[in-house]
Amino acid sequence: QVQLVESGGGLVQPGGSLRLSCAASGRIRSINYMGWYRQAPGKQRELVAAVTSGGSTNYADPVKGRFTISRDNAKNTVYLQMSSLKPEDTATYYCNADITRIWPIETRNYWGQGTQVTVSS
Repeated sequence: QVQLVESGGGLVQPGGSLRLSCAASGRIRSINYMGWYRQAPGKQRELVAAVTSGGSTNYADPVKGRFTISRDNAKNTVYLQMSSLKPEDTATYYCNADITRIWPIETRNYWGQGTQVTVSS
């Protein structure tokens, strides 16, 4: 069984910082793409940032220059460092990844359970 578990969400004041973590566990052969999405109440889920196995990254325009995505391949973990947080960053943040299992050798897309980030004074 492969699963993604997020941590690090919480309440932070505008201008503050948070670091989210997402660890993949199970019988994993390899992890290709890893990314973070978010969904605010009444809105569609949107991509925040993504990183490939080779380290290439891309960011949504609203978070460019404020958020940094990184990954530790040895730990099967992806991070999202969020700085200069704004109230509009308030959402549930979800980890997403394309993971190839050891057996059967197949690649599937997985989602974490989500972690709440609230930016408010």
